[in-house]
Order: sequence, then structure tokens, then C-alpha cells
Amino acid sequence: MQHLGNQPQRTCIGCRKKGSRSELLRLVSDAGGSSAVVVDERRRMAGRGAWLHPSEACLALAVKRRAFGRALKGATETAAVERRITAGTDAVDTPVAAATTVQPESGSEN
Repeated sequence: MQHLGNQPQRTCIGCRKKGSRSELLRLVSDAGGSSAVVVDERRRMAGRGAWLHPSEACLALAVKRRAFGRALKGATETAAVERRITAGTDAVDTPVAAATTVQPESGSEN
């Protein structure tokens, strides 16, 4: 694990290992009063945050240990987090050559 200077260390709620903020996803409970957990992409949302490695293994451990409810005061709906993590792993598995190319709009070829 590489550490750059004095970056703050956070603990993953899944595997309980420490990592820098840049390695982990920040999670917060939805502000609407529901029990949903959302990913704070910009790390700026208000409220208590929890940290998770963006891997399916850490997500499974966190669900098994019921870590979301403890870390975020009863928040248990993790569908948004699961979508974010599976989307991230799909993007890593997709080869660059298989990516679609952007075609110019009609009339902009000139």
C-alpha cells in the first residue's frame, strides 16, 4: 500500500483495513430520511460518513457484518452502493479496444 505524505487514513467498514481517502468510497445515509445508503462521489455531503473499499468482497463483508446499520445509524438499503461497485468493476474489465468510438454529429463533418 502506497502512502503519499500525510493523507488521512480511513477504515473500511467491510474488511476493517485502513486505507487513504483516495482508495475508499465515502458513503452517507440519504438525507430524505429513508434508510438508503448513497455514495458520496465528491466527499462533500453533510452528515456522518462511512468508508468502503470499492470491491465486491468488501461490500459482501459489510453486508454480512451488518456494518451499514451501525456506521450510518440504521441505514440498510445498499442498492446504490452495489450498483456503483459493480459498475466500477465492469469498467475495469472492459478492454480499451472494445470501447465504442464517438461519431461526429450530422453536419459537423466539415
